[in-house]
Amino acid sequence: MTHRPSSGLSKALLHAVELFSSKRAAKPVDLSDRKVIVTGSTPGSIGYQVARTLAAWGADVAVTCPRDSAAAREALLRDLRDAGQRTNGLEARRLDLADAGSVADFAAWYRETSGGCLDVLINNAGILRDVLWRWRERRVSADGFEIHWRTNYLGTFHLTRLLLPMLLESGRRSGDARVINVSSHQHDKGSNDRLFAPPDRLDSWTAYGQSKLALIHHAFELHRRYAADGNLRSAALHPGSAYSNMTFGWQDEPRWLRRTKRLVTPLAPLILLTPEQAAQTTIHCATDPHLEGGHYHERCARAEPIPDARDEAASRRLWEEADRWFRSLGQE
Repeated sequence: MTHRPSSGLSKALLHAVELFSSKRAAKPVDLSDRKVIVTGSTPGSIGYQVARTLAAWGADVAVTCPRDSAAAREALLRDLRDAGQRTNGLEARRLDLADAGSVADFAAWYRETSGGCLDVLINNAGILRDVLWRWRERRVSADGFEIHWRTNYLGTFHLTRLLLPMLLESGRRSGDARVINVSSHQHDKGSNDRLFAPPDRLDSWTAYGQSKLALIHHAFELHRRYAADGNLRSAALHPGSAYSNMTFGWQDEPRWLRRTKRLVTPLAPLILLTPEQAAQTTIHCATDPHLEGGHYHERCARAEPIPDARDEAASRRLWEEADRWFRSLGQE
Protein backbone atom coordinates (compact mmCIF):
# COMPACT_ATOMS: atom_id res chain seq x y z
CA MET A 1 0.00 0.00 0.00
CA THR A 2 1.33 3.43 -0.87
CA HIS A 3 0.75 6.94 0.39
CA ARG A 4 0.21 9.74 -2.08
CA PRO A 5 1.76 13.08 -1.08
CA SER A 6 -0.37 16.05 -2.01
CA SER A 7 2.21 18.46 -3.43
CA GLY A 8 2.22 19.39 -7.10
CA LEU A 9 5.84 18.24 -7.42
CA SER A 10 4.99 14.84 -5.97
CA LYS A 11 2.11 14.47 -8.42
CA ALA A 12 4.39 15.36 -11.32
CA LEU A 13 6.99 12.82 -10.22
CA LEU A 14 4.40 10.08 -9.76
CA HIS A 15 2.92 10.87 -13.16
CA ALA A 16 6.38 10.62 -14.71
CA VAL A 17 6.83 7.20 -13.15
CA GLU A 18 3.46 6.13 -14.52
CA LEU A 19 4.16 7.54 -17.96
CA PHE A 20 7.66 6.16 -18.51
CA SER A 21 7.54 2.88 -16.63
CA SER A 22 5.86 -0.22 -18.00
CA LYS A 23 2.11 0.22 -18.14
CA ARG A 24 0.03 -2.05 -15.95
CA ALA A 25 -2.93 -3.60 -17.69
CA ALA A 26 -6.02 -5.36 -16.43
CA LYS A 27 -6.01 -9.10 -16.97
CA PRO A 28 -8.72 -10.40 -19.34
CA VAL A 29 -11.73 -11.99 -17.64
CA ASP A 30 -14.65 -13.86 -19.14
CA LEU A 31 -17.59 -11.51 -18.58
CA SER A 32 -20.28 -13.58 -20.27
CA ASP A 33 -23.68 -12.95 -18.68
CA ARG A 34 -22.40 -9.92 -16.74
CA LYS A 35 -24.46 -6.75 -17.14
CA VAL A 36 -22.53 -3.49 -16.84
CA ILE A 37 -23.26 0.23 -16.99
CA VAL A 38 -20.45 2.65 -17.87
CA THR A 39 -21.43 6.31 -17.50
CA GLY A 40 -19.62 8.97 -19.51
CA SER A 41 -18.64 6.93 -22.58
CA THR A 42 -18.33 9.57 -25.27
CA PRO A 43 -15.89 8.58 -28.06
CA GLY A 44 -12.41 9.77 -27.13
CA SER A 45 -12.97 9.28 -23.41
CA ILE A 46 -11.58 6.89 -20.83
CA GLY A 47 -15.11 5.59 -20.28
CA TYR A 48 -15.41 4.72 -23.96
CA GLN A 49 -12.29 2.56 -23.74
CA VAL A 50 -13.60 0.89 -20.57
CA ALA A 51 -16.91 0.06 -22.29
CA ARG A 52 -15.14 -1.18 -25.44
CA THR A 53 -12.96 -3.58 -23.45
CA LEU A 54 -15.73 -4.94 -21.24
CA ALA A 55 -17.95 -5.54 -24.26
CA ALA A 56 -15.07 -7.31 -26.04
CA TRP A 57 -14.67 -9.54 -22.97
CA GLY A 58 -18.30 -10.62 -23.26
CA ALA A 59 -20.30 -8.29 -21.00
CA ASP A 60 -23.64 -6.76 -21.90
CA VAL A 61 -22.78 -3.06 -21.65
CA ALA A 62 -24.97 0.03 -21.43
CA VAL A 63 -23.17 3.32 -21.97
CA THR A 64 -24.27 6.88 -21.32
CA CYS A 65 -23.41 10.22 -22.86
CA PRO A 66 -24.63 13.70 -21.93
CA ARG A 67 -25.72 14.41 -25.49
CA ASP A 68 -25.48 12.13 -28.53
CA SER A 69 -25.55 8.58 -27.18
CA ALA A 70 -26.32 7.23 -30.66
CA ALA A 71 -22.90 8.36 -31.88
CA ALA A 72 -21.21 6.53 -29.00
CA ARG A 73 -23.12 3.34 -29.71
CA GLU A 74 -22.31 3.41 -33.42
CA ALA A 75 -18.63 4.05 -32.71
CA LEU A 76 -18.51 1.15 -30.25
CA LEU A 77 -20.30 -1.16 -32.67
CA ARG A 78 -17.89 -0.22 -35.44
CA ASP A 79 -14.83 -0.76 -33.22
CA LEU A 80 -16.08 -4.13 -32.00
CA ARG A 81 -16.99 -5.30 -35.51
CA ASP A 82 -13.57 -4.26 -36.82
CA ALA A 83 -11.94 -6.30 -34.03
CA GLY A 84 -14.11 -9.32 -34.79
CA GLN A 85 -15.92 -9.07 -31.47
CA ARG A 86 -19.57 -9.67 -30.57
CA THR A 87 -21.78 -6.61 -30.99
CA ASN A 88 -25.01 -7.74 -29.37
CA GLY A 89 -25.77 -6.72 -25.81
CA LEU A 90 -24.66 -3.12 -26.35
CA GLU A 91 -27.01 -0.24 -25.51
CA ALA A 92 -26.63 3.53 -25.20
CA ARG A 93 -28.71 6.24 -23.59
CA ARG A 94 -28.49 9.95 -22.87
CA LEU A 95 -27.82 10.83 -19.21
CA ASP A 96 -27.35 14.24 -17.60
CA LEU A 97 -26.24 13.69 -14.01
CA ALA A 98 -27.14 17.27 -13.06
CA ASP A 99 -30.78 16.71 -14.03
CA ALA A 100 -32.82 14.62 -11.57
CA GLY A 101 -35.40 13.82 -14.23
CA SER A 102 -32.75 12.57 -16.64
CA VAL A 103 -31.26 10.31 -13.96
CA ALA A 104 -34.67 8.89 -13.05
CA ASP A 105 -35.53 8.32 -16.72
CA PHE A 106 -32.27 6.50 -17.33
CA ALA A 107 -32.70 4.24 -14.28
CA ALA A 108 -36.26 3.37 -15.33
CA TRP A 109 -35.15 2.69 -18.91
CA TYR A 110 -32.31 0.45 -17.76
CA ARG A 111 -34.53 -1.46 -15.35
CA GLU A 112 -36.94 -2.24 -18.18
CA THR A 113 -34.25 -2.93 -20.80
CA SER A 114 -32.15 -5.23 -18.65
CA GLY A 115 -34.95 -7.14 -17.00
CA GLY A 116 -33.93 -5.69 -13.64
CA CYS A 117 -30.40 -7.18 -13.71
CA LEU A 118 -27.21 -5.22 -13.06
CA ASP A 119 -23.86 -6.63 -11.95
CA VAL A 120 -21.46 -3.68 -12.26
CA LEU A 121 -22.04 0.08 -12.17
CA ILE A 122 -19.04 2.13 -13.26
CA ASN A 123 -19.55 5.75 -12.25
CA ASN A 124 -17.12 7.27 -14.72
CA ALA A 125 -19.00 10.38 -15.91
CA GLY A 126 -17.91 13.73 -14.57
CA ILE A 127 -17.08 17.29 -15.49
CA LEU A 128 -14.22 19.74 -15.03
CA ARG A 129 -15.11 23.26 -16.02
CA ASP A 130 -13.16 26.52 -16.16
CA VAL A 131 -9.75 24.92 -16.40
CA LEU A 132 -8.17 28.36 -16.97
CA TRP A 133 -9.83 30.01 -13.93
CA ARG A 134 -11.77 32.48 -16.08
CA TRP A 135 -15.10 32.38 -14.21
CA ARG A 136 -15.76 35.37 -12.01
CA GLU A 137 -18.78 33.96 -10.22
CA ARG A 138 -19.88 30.64 -8.80
CA ARG A 139 -21.68 28.46 -11.37
CA VAL A 140 -24.64 26.48 -10.11
CA SER A 141 -27.02 23.86 -11.48
CA ALA A 142 -30.68 24.50 -12.22
CA ASP A 143 -31.54 23.32 -8.70
CA GLY A 144 -28.95 25.55 -7.02
CA PHE A 145 -25.88 23.39 -6.34
CA GLU A 146 -22.30 24.16 -7.34
CA ILE A 147 -22.05 22.53 -10.75
CA HIS A 148 -19.14 20.13 -10.07
CA TRP A 149 -20.70 18.95 -6.81
CA ARG A 150 -24.11 18.53 -8.44
CA THR A 151 -22.82 16.56 -11.42
CA ASN A 152 -19.88 14.56 -10.11
CA TYR A 153 -21.14 13.70 -6.65
CA LEU A 154 -24.88 14.26 -6.17
CA GLY A 155 -25.74 12.98 -9.64
CA THR A 156 -23.62 9.88 -9.07
CA PHE A 157 -25.18 9.30 -5.65
CA HIS A 158 -28.65 9.67 -7.16
CA LEU A 159 -27.99 7.21 -9.97
CA THR A 160 -26.36 4.66 -7.66
CA ARG A 161 -29.20 4.92 -5.17
CA LEU A 162 -31.80 4.21 -7.86
CA LEU A 163 -29.86 1.25 -9.23
CA LEU A 164 -28.87 -0.14 -5.83
CA PRO A 165 -31.78 -2.61 -5.51
CA MET A 166 -30.77 -4.26 -8.79
CA LEU A 167 -27.13 -4.42 -7.73
CA LEU A 168 -27.99 -5.99 -4.38
CA GLU A 169 -30.26 -8.54 -6.02
CA SER A 170 -27.49 -9.48 -8.45
CA GLY A 171 -24.93 -9.61 -5.65
CA ARG A 172 -27.04 -11.97 -3.59
CA ARG A 173 -27.61 -14.17 -6.62
CA SER A 174 -24.10 -14.28 -8.06
CA GLY A 175 -22.01 -13.35 -5.04
CA ASP A 176 -20.34 -10.46 -6.87
CA ALA A 177 -21.88 -7.06 -7.58
CA ARG A 178 -19.73 -3.93 -7.88
CA VAL A 179 -19.86 -0.15 -7.87
CA ILE A 180 -16.71 1.53 -9.16
CA ASN A 181 -16.29 5.29 -8.69
CA VAL A 182 -13.77 7.04 -10.91
CA SER A 183 -12.22 9.66 -8.66
CA SER A 184 -8.94 11.52 -9.24
CA HIS A 185 -5.65 12.30 -7.53
CA GLN A 186 -7.07 15.83 -7.46
CA HIS A 187 -9.21 14.67 -4.53
CA ASP A 188 -6.35 16.00 -2.39
CA LYS A 189 -7.64 19.50 -3.18
CA GLY A 190 -10.75 18.63 -1.13
CA SER A 191 -11.21 18.52 2.62
CA ASN A 192 -13.81 17.13 5.00
CA ASP A 193 -14.30 20.56 6.54
CA ARG A 194 -15.72 21.86 3.28
CA LEU A 195 -18.10 18.91 2.88
CA PHE A 196 -20.37 20.28 5.60
CA ALA A 197 -19.61 24.00 5.55
CA PRO A 198 -21.77 26.64 3.83
CA PRO A 199 -20.96 26.94 0.13
CA ASP A 200 -18.08 29.25 -0.66
CA ARG A 201 -16.62 30.62 -3.87
CA LEU A 202 -14.32 27.74 -4.67
CA ASP A 203 -12.31 27.88 -7.86
CA SER A 204 -13.23 25.14 -10.30
CA TRP A 205 -10.18 22.97 -9.57
CA THR A 206 -10.89 22.97 -5.84
CA ALA A 207 -14.58 22.31 -6.47
CA TYR A 208 -13.64 19.42 -8.74
CA GLY A 209 -11.31 18.01 -6.10
CA GLN A 210 -14.02 18.35 -3.46
CA SER A 211 -16.44 16.33 -5.59
CA LYS A 212 -13.81 13.65 -6.19
CA LEU A 213 -13.10 13.34 -2.45
CA ALA A 214 -16.83 12.85 -1.93
CA LEU A 215 -16.82 10.01 -4.48
CA ILE A 216 -14.19 8.18 -2.44
CA HIS A 217 -16.30 8.61 0.70
CA HIS A 218 -19.28 7.30 -1.27
CA ALA A 219 -17.44 4.18 -2.45
CA PHE A 220 -16.13 3.39 1.03
CA GLU A 221 -19.51 3.91 2.71
CA LEU A 222 -21.27 1.78 0.11
CA HIS A 223 -18.90 -1.05 0.87
CA ARG A 224 -19.35 -0.73 4.63
CA ARG A 225 -23.12 -0.76 4.31
CA TYR A 226 -23.69 -3.48 1.71
CA ALA A 227 -20.64 -5.75 1.38
CA ALA A 228 -21.90 -8.31 3.87
CA ASP A 229 -25.63 -8.21 3.13
CA GLY A 230 -25.55 -7.77 -0.64
CA ASN A 231 -22.13 -9.09 -1.72
CA LEU A 232 -21.46 -5.60 -3.05
CA ARG A 233 -17.85 -4.58 -3.61
CA SER A 234 -17.32 -0.86 -4.01
CA ALA A 235 -14.05 0.87 -4.85
CA ALA A 236 -12.67 4.24 -5.97
CA LEU A 237 -9.73 4.95 -8.23
CA HIS A 238 -7.51 7.45 -10.00
CA PRO A 239 -7.25 6.45 -13.68
CA GLY A 240 -4.11 8.46 -14.44
CA SER A 241 -3.55 11.72 -16.24
CA ALA A 242 -4.67 11.15 -19.81
CA TYR A 243 -5.20 13.03 -23.03
CA SER A 244 -8.95 12.66 -23.42
CA ASN A 245 -11.95 14.69 -24.48
CA MET A 246 -12.52 15.62 -20.83
CA THR A 247 -8.96 16.80 -20.32
CA PHE A 248 -8.96 19.01 -23.39
CA GLY A 249 -12.63 19.41 -24.25
CA TRP A 250 -12.87 22.73 -22.48
CA GLN A 251 -15.96 24.86 -22.78
CA ASP A 252 -15.88 28.48 -23.95
CA GLU A 253 -12.18 28.25 -24.72
CA PRO A 254 -10.54 31.29 -26.33
CA ARG A 255 -9.40 31.17 -29.93
CA TRP A 256 -5.71 31.23 -29.01
CA LEU A 257 -6.18 28.09 -26.93
CA ARG A 258 -7.87 26.22 -29.78
CA ARG A 259 -4.89 27.04 -31.99
CA THR A 260 -2.42 26.00 -29.30
CA LYS A 261 -4.22 22.69 -28.80
CA ARG A 262 -3.91 21.87 -32.48
CA LEU A 263 -0.16 22.34 -32.19
CA VAL A 264 0.36 20.33 -29.00
CA THR A 265 -2.04 17.46 -29.73
CA PRO A 266 0.59 15.41 -31.64
CA LEU A 267 2.87 15.71 -28.58
CA ALA A 268 0.23 14.57 -26.09
CA PRO A 269 1.32 10.88 -26.03
CA LEU A 270 4.76 12.04 -24.84
CA ILE A 271 3.40 13.64 -21.67
CA LEU A 272 0.03 11.99 -20.98
CA LEU A 273 -1.48 8.53 -20.99
CA THR A 274 -3.79 7.52 -23.79
CA PRO A 275 -7.44 6.88 -22.87
CA GLU A 276 -6.84 3.16 -23.42
CA GLN A 277 -3.93 3.16 -20.96
CA ALA A 278 -5.89 5.22 -18.43
CA ALA A 279 -8.86 2.85 -18.66
CA GLN A 280 -6.91 -0.08 -17.22
CA THR A 281 -7.41 0.64 -13.51
CA THR A 282 -11.15 1.03 -13.98
CA ILE A 283 -11.27 -2.24 -15.91
CA HIS A 284 -9.18 -3.92 -13.23
CA CYS A 285 -11.50 -2.78 -10.43
CA ALA A 286 -14.59 -3.84 -12.39
CA THR A 287 -13.32 -7.31 -13.25
CA ASP A 288 -10.51 -8.60 -11.03
CA PRO A 289 -11.88 -11.65 -9.16
CA HIS A 290 -9.66 -10.88 -6.16
CA LEU A 291 -10.57 -7.20 -5.78
CA GLU A 292 -10.98 -6.08 -2.17
CA GLY A 293 -13.78 -3.57 -1.85
CA GLY A 294 -13.58 -0.46 0.28
CA HIS A 295 -10.24 0.72 -1.10
CA TYR A 296 -8.72 3.30 -3.43
CA HIS A 297 -6.71 2.19 -6.46
CA GLU A 298 -4.09 3.47 -8.89
CA ARG A 299 -2.18 1.64 -11.63
CA CYS A 300 -4.26 -1.53 -11.13
CA ALA A 301 -3.27 -1.78 -7.46
CA ARG A 302 -4.38 -0.53 -4.07
CA ALA A 303 -3.14 2.94 -3.14
CA GLU A 304 -3.78 5.33 -0.29
CA PRO A 305 -6.04 8.39 -0.57
CA ILE A 306 -5.62 11.45 1.65
CA PRO A 307 -6.37 10.85 5.35
CA ASP A 308 -9.68 12.75 5.14
CA ALA A 309 -11.03 10.00 2.86
CA ARG A 310 -10.55 7.43 5.64
CA ASP A 311 -12.71 9.32 8.14
CA GLU A 312 -15.65 6.91 8.59
CA ALA A 313 -17.73 9.44 10.51
CA ALA A 314 -17.44 11.91 7.63
CA SER A 315 -18.36 9.22 5.11
CA ARG A 316 -21.42 8.26 7.12
CA ARG A 317 -22.55 11.86 7.60
CA LEU A 318 -22.06 12.66 3.92
CA TRP A 319 -24.11 9.60 2.94
CA GLU A 320 -26.92 10.52 5.32
CA GLU A 321 -27.10 14.10 4.06
CA ALA A 322 -27.11 13.00 0.41
CA ASP A 323 -29.71 10.35 1.19
CA ARG A 324 -32.03 12.95 2.73
CA TRP A 325 -31.67 15.00 -0.46
CA PHE A 326 -32.39 11.88 -2.52
CA ARG A 327 -35.54 11.10 -0.51
CA SER A 328 -36.74 14.67 -1.00
CA LEU A 329 -36.88 13.99 -4.75
CA GLY A 330 -39.55 11.33 -4.16
CA GLN A 331 -38.04 8.98 -6.77
CA GLU A 332 -37.55 5.81 -4.72
